[in-house]
Amino acid sequence: MKTDEESHKRMTQRHKEGFEKKKAAAQKEKGLLIVYTGTGKGKSTAAFGMGMRILGHGMKLGVVQFIKGALHSAEREILGAHANCDFHVVGAGYTWDTQDRNADMQTAATGWAEALRMIADPSYDMVILDEMNIVLKYQYLELEQVLAAFAARREMLHIVVTGRHAPEQLLEQADLVTEMRPLKHPYKEQGIKAQKGVEF
Repeated sequence: MKTDEESHKRMTQRHKEGFEKKKAAAQKEKGLLIVYTGTGKGKSTAAFGMGMRILGHGMKLGVVQFIKGALHSAEREILGAHANCDFHVVGAGYTWDTQDRNADMQTAATGWAEALRMIADPSYDMVILDEMNIVLKYQYLELEQVLAAFAARREMLHIVVTGRHAPEQLLEQADLVTEMRPLKHPYKEQGIKAQKGVEF
């Protein structure tokens, strides 16, 4: 037993030393470009969780939710009611619902104009662009224009982009990228319908 305790102590000490070394080396502070992508569930959930942190610190959050405009969103009810959150919804539903490319492009342009306003406003600490990767995949917005706006943002602004199929150029520009990968899903594999509080 003593040997196990000594081994555990040595292991945790190495972990502590490694952590302290990385912490000491990380001296730069900047706003991050964060991307949550992949075909797994949890991209928007992760982004909104980060948004809750911003609000918990008394900072200001901006949200533009693309695509999902026609769907009820419980997170919209909570975040949108917060004094420090500016929550805008654009879109009439998924692309297979609208089936109107011109209308989708116009809606995306409206959402992007709102995003640009937030990015330019120094009162915002974080801007979440939910499902923007889908907008970029279908080329409803010009990718180069979007990347240029991200690159030109002020130094301490965090931007979070979610959605499947993030373009490679965005991944290269981002500071933090997480890919959600499905291993098991109740809706797709088990015929369990979308649940309130879990899926929406």
